[in-house]
Amino acid sequence: MIRRTFILGLAASAALPAMPALAAGGFVDYRPGVIEKALAAGKTVFVDYAATWCTTCKAQSRVLAQLMKENPAYAQSMTFVRVDWDDYGDQPVARDRNIPRRSTLLVLRGDRELGRIVAGTSKAEIKALLDKGL
Repeated sequence: MIRRTFILGLAASAALPAMPALAAGGFVDYRPGVIEKALAAGKTVFVDYAATWCTTCKAQSRVLAQLMKENPAYAQSMTFVRVDWDDYGDQPVARDRNIPRRSTLLVLRGDRELGRIVAGTSKAEIKALLDKGL
């Protein structure tokens, strides 16, 4: 039993560097009501509809991590929520906002959508979207 726990612990710690830094350091995993609660509290919400297997999503994640490192005001100004496309892509959180696919990024405030990107990975495009949330 101890050996099994030790081996599982090693496997888990070895996987940590492969995880995107942003997922660990700023995004809240979506659960029903999370976005609505943040919006009701007057917060601006950045929503990332992503899948773990999606290469476009990974590219977006790298750009987001870089931009957030360069400008800490993004994390201070917005709540970041990651919606797992495999779990919620056919649920109201995606359907009600007409999300066409994974790799969609949104900025929301109050009852308004301030902007969106679908499958875009350019630093300038993602920065412009983040700037809308400031």
